[in-house]
Amino acid sequence: MLPTPDTAHVSFDTVYEPSEDSYLFLDTLSSPSESSWLSHRFSPSTSTSSPLIVEVGTGSGVVLGFVAANSQQIFGRRDILALGTDVNRNACAATQETAQRAIRDRQCTTDNDNDNDTSTTSTFLSPIMADLGTPLRQGTVDVLLFNPPYVPTEELPQIPSATTDQAMEGMSRSEKFDHESYLLSLTYAGGKDGMETTDRLLDAIPGLLHPGRGVAYVLLCRQNRPDEVRDRIAAWGDGWKAESVGSSGKQAGWEKLIILRIWRELP
Repeated sequence: MLPTPDTAHVSFDTVYEPSEDSYLFLDTLSSPSESSWLSHRFSPSTSTSSPLIVEVGTGSGVVLGFVAANSQQIFGRRDILALGTDVNRNACAATQETAQRAIRDRQCTTDNDNDNDTSTTSTFLSPIMADLGTPLRQGTVDVLLFNPPYVPTEELPQIPSATTDQAMEGMSRSEKFDHESYLLSLTYAGGKDGMETTDRLLDAIPGLLHPGRGVAYVLLCRQNRPDEVRDRIAAWGDGWKAESVGSSGKQAGWEKLIILRIWRELP
């Protein structure tokens, strides 16, 4: 079992605490079937440039840190580039610390799964405070990871602005509580069918992913109507496919959480 990155430094008052959905991502990406698929797709023999792995909505950074630290086991190579985005400034800071620690602890040693080559390690590039993938250049993302706010809610919280993201120093206790609650709502409130944020990301995927080798992993809950999402992606045509590659189990005959792999199969 691969080690989970340490998040003891993260304040979960304003940042999403790793939970069942986070661990499903870790288990799915490191499973023998998925790591074999990824290692084949990004084999150094066919893909010489370092893969760019982007997590949208990083939270504590536990998923991105795990992927970067265990790149040899997941991708069959150590030279990946990791980048994260989040609308929460605190999450960006947490992600940077989590990912850098995980890479250092896992790869910068001489006893990493009997792999004594420490000349190459994964590189964490930067956390970017941004809405979804808006700052990313089109066609550059090799692997996109997205654990969205998927809970159906009546309203979708506003994306933080320079004003709403003000430092909490000087706030009253009630103002601080309200601000912390608002930041946490960004991590789970998905609006209508829990899909308003996910819909925007899905619309952006064909443009963001590398046209030849890009792949996205998106988590959905049963209220998100995953079968409809799969049909929607298939309707893109041009070789686009979506397949469930991870599941947290069933409840009342329904899969509670699933992870979709979205990719383009070229002729």
